[in-house]
Amino acid sequence: MKMRIKTGIEGLDDMLGGGIPKGHSIAVIGAFGTGKTTFAMQYIWEGLKNGERCIYISLEEDEESIVESARNFGWDFSKYMSSDLLLVKLEPEDARSSIRRIEAELPEIIKEFKASRIAVDSVSLITMLFKKEEEKREALFKLSKSIKESGATAIFTAEVDPRNPQVSRDGIIEYVVDGVIHLSFREEENRLRLILRILKMRRTRHSREVKPYEITERGIRVLSEAAVF
Repeated sequence: MKMRIKTGIEGLDDMLGGGIPKGHSIAVIGAFGTGKTTFAMQYIWEGLKNGERCIYISLEEDEESIVESARNFGWDFSKYMSSDLLLVKLEPEDARSSIRRIEAELPEIIKEFKASRIAVDSVSLITMLFKKEEEKREALFKLSKSIKESGATAIFTAEVDPRNPQVSRDGIIEYVVDGVIHLSFREEENRLRLILRILKMRRTRHSREVKPYEITERGIRVLSEAAVF
């Protein structure tokens, strides 16, 4: 049986049959405000607590903002930054530099750091660096290949397409990864309810139920015993 990597998200690991299969790459897709960045940070924090080496690649926040965001949930990233945690900031404003880092520097960084967990937040900003569909696809495949070859288990966050919130903005990342977790809103009795579903998970059994979840002061918690109607 393939070794499982726990996400650290209560309720989700049960839905995954114990966690993400080791070496898999997973896309977490959702609209703004569904907790994608929180999901990625919580996944990294679980690894750090267990003595794993982790890389967090961000296109949205700088190092200081990431550390502060994590601290708001009680996760002290700063005490691991000299040993087990590497924060990598890509600059979406400087497309040429970011593309060069994706193609040349990142594979070497991943290889040298020997991380067991990697989070990339967000691949939607990577694809926005390119105009042509084939360039977007190639960039994601190169990034995914570098991570896959390292043996690390990875989380990629991605925005959904506003016109079709069941798929990512570019509809590419779903075909690159081993699994897809979908986060969304549902309006119930004049309030928004957060719901989660596992759309795809290669080579492993998983729950196909739709479950509500909460974003608490300690991170995401899936209400795995509750039902969504």
